[in-house]
Amino acid sequence: MDLKAQRAAALKAARDVVDLARKEQRELTDDEHTLVESKMDEVGTLDKQIKGQALVKSVLSLDSADQDPDDDQPGGVQTKGLSLGEHFAKSVGEDGFARLKAQSGFTVAAPAWSAKAATDPQVTTGAALSPLLTEYDRNIVPGYRPRPVVADLLGSGTLAGNAVTYFLEGSLEGDLATVAEGAAKPQFHQGDPTQVTDALRKIAGWFDVSDEMVEDLPFLVSEINQRGLYRLAMVEEQQLLNGSGAGNNVRGLLNRSGIQTEVSAAGGDDDADALFRAMTKIMTATGLGADGIIINPTDYQRLRLRRDANQQYYGGGFFQPQYGELGQSLALNQPIWGMRTIVTQAVAAGTAVVGAFQQAATVYRKGGVRVESTNSDQGKFTSNIITTRIEERIALAVRWPSAIVEVTFTA
Repeated sequence: MDLKAQRAAALKAARDVVDLARKEQRELTDDEHTLVESKMDEVGTLDKQIKGQALVKSVLSLDSADQDPDDDQPGGVQTKGLSLGEHFAKSVGEDGFARLKAQSGFTVAAPAWSAKAATDPQVTTGAALSPLLTEYDRNIVPGYRPRPVVADLLGSGTLAGNAVTYFLEGSLEGDLATVAEGAAKPQFHQGDPTQVTDALRKIAGWFDVSDEMVEDLPFLVSEINQRGLYRLAMVEEQQLLNGSGAGNNVRGLLNRSGIQTEVSAAGGDDDADALFRAMTKIMTATGLGADGIIINPTDYQRLRLRRDANQQYYGGGFFQPQYGELGQSLALNQPIWGMRTIVTQAVAAGTAVVGAFQQAATVYRKGGVRVESTNSDQGKFTSNIITTRIEERIALAVRWPSAIVEVTFTA
């Protein structure tokens, strides 16, 4: 049996299970769900093999002089250079939304989206309109970012499984020392490492729109980009900083054992110095240089508006260049101590976080940002309501807790 025949057989087996459940008006059983997932994984593997064969044939038969690099691939939907909302709307298309309005139990989904430049080719296949069963691209997808956020400071990685396990080095016991000739040498030992496992956690949500709203595709695009992805970024930021680690929560930076602390003196004049002392603590404890500061808007404002005895702003005035400089342009949101500075309400007022973030922590993503729409949720077909779901899966690994310092500003 050739690859295409194998794919057709696997897809038919999956569809037969789904069709039976729909005919009997029930949900899939656990065994049926496992079988469908297995068959769809088999379809995905065969698709890659089929594409590989097609690619080899295409390369062997290609005449570069007759090819236009900007031509769309036949049978696909060109979505290069689009935002996630535009990618979703164009992938599904007007026909998909028309079927979604007319047919009960119909689901549409776009392949995982990647924010690529307008010059980068990205072509999806017809799988976006497959009812109920959807295969997803597993690539990392950078989400919509209304401003720099905490994740931008951290390292990034990918996971093949659903958790990452690593080891934190134990404390040094004993040390090397100078010794006399023939004298006994001192012993030193690195304490047993501590095993830490951080699992993937899902951040997700949904919203409803009416059929009339769906007919206005630009509206749906703006809903996905503005409401959905903005909130996704904000909740992700809260989790990366403050997540408790309990239940389905990420264990955030500030809830890790082993991070350092620093406290500024009362009155506020010591706040900037406390941030610098935190940078020194990181260098002293780990040998790493700090690369970022996370601070609440009210604390940043207090630092930004400080003035000297002559009423000159240390950070430069509203019509003036930087402090003590002539002819320089004013940077409104200036970095503190030259560090990349993230101003966010995700960190509580009176607290800042200084860290060697790139080396100390890694955000893992799996499956990218996923968007699906359906009219079969809770009988909404009869009300002409369409539900759209947005979700992502992330994990945070903090391999060097002592490279993170929580700074407290004393009122």
